[in-house]
Amino acid sequence: MYNYYFAIASQNFFINQEPIEEILRERKHYYENNNKDIDFWFVINPNFIHHSREYRLSSNISNSLAAIVSSDRYFIQWLKLRIGFINTGSFKSKSMFIPN
Repeated sequence: MYNYYFAIASQNFFINQEPIEEILRERKHYYENNNKDIDFWFVINPNFIHHSREYRLSSNISNSLAAIVSSDRYFIQWLKLRIGFINTGSFKSKSMFIPN
C-alpha cells in the first residue's frame, strides 16, 4: 500500500487567492537542486475525495475543489503552516497515485 497526504481547498482559493504556483515552482526547484524525484501533484476536482471517510461532500462542492497530493507527509504539514486556510488528510492506495 502507498500512503498519500493531501492539502485540499477550493480551486478559487488555490488559484486566485494564494500564490500556489510560486510555492510549487519553488518546491520543484528545491527537489531538482537536491536530486529528489517530484512526489507532489496539483489536482483539480480530485476523485479520491469521494472515497475519503474524512470528507463526505456533495458533488457540487467536490467539483470546485483542488488538492496538492504528496507522498511526503512533512511537505503537506509545511503547506498547512504556510497557507493556513486549507484542510489536510491522507489516503492509502494499492497503486501509485496518478492524478486525474
